[in-house]
Amino acid sequence: MGGCHSYPSASEADDSALQPRDASPDKLGINNNMVEERLYLRPQYVSQRITGANVHALAATPPGVDQAEWLASNTVAFFKHINLLSSALSEFCTPSTCPTACGPGNTVYTWTDEQGRKLKCSAPLYSDYSMSYIQELLTDEEVFPTKAGSSFPNGFRFLVQKVFLLLFRSLAHVYWSHYQETLVLGLQPHLNTLLSHLHAFTQLHGLLEPEDTQPMQALLSALGQGPMREL
Repeated sequence: MGGCHSYPSASEADDSALQPRDASPDKLGINNNMVEERLYLRPQYVSQRITGANVHALAATPPGVDQAEWLASNTVAFFKHINLLSSALSEFCTPSTCPTACGPGNTVYTWTDEQGRKLKCSAPLYSDYSMSYIQELLTDEEVFPTKAGSSFPNGFRFLVQKVFLLLFRSLAHVYWSHYQETLVLGLQPHLNTLLSHLHAFTQLHGLLEPEDTQPMQALLSALGQGPMREL
């Protein structure tokens, strides 16, 4: 598989710096699900990125690159970036602060076990299930081969779609339940960049259904993420 992407630094500092009054340290570790105003929709925060790169261009398959290879390398990269971001906020996401895994609009995320049973669980447990599942896939040579000449299995695209759904939900939970902590830690430019890039990539390659992203549509529209297709 190919190497992981990284984001170039923005050439100029963002003028819309974090206003301390918007993020009170007293609210850290408190579930933000019931707050009326969503700070992540404020223009000064929506506009913040860690790069001025065109995410549409980053998402497109380069000429001459195998489609499955491109999907595989980006799956690995997105997992690493999102897992790192989630880890930075993990101390605030606990069974007591987040007893139910959820996203915008209090959309509840249930985990389906190996017997096909849907399990309602806490956000940190859902995250652990998700990241462990993805890690297991990424290290399986039969699913994500790393040796030259190896081929990707039948059903590879379906597995990639499942991974991106879990990654999208991970970001959605951060926005919905832990945006205060994100602001205090100054991670909102990273979060916006990740969501913009991930959404552009999944739209371009048909990896998520409209119903998957609908709960985040207000933010995606604010970020300027319209319908895309790869030519």
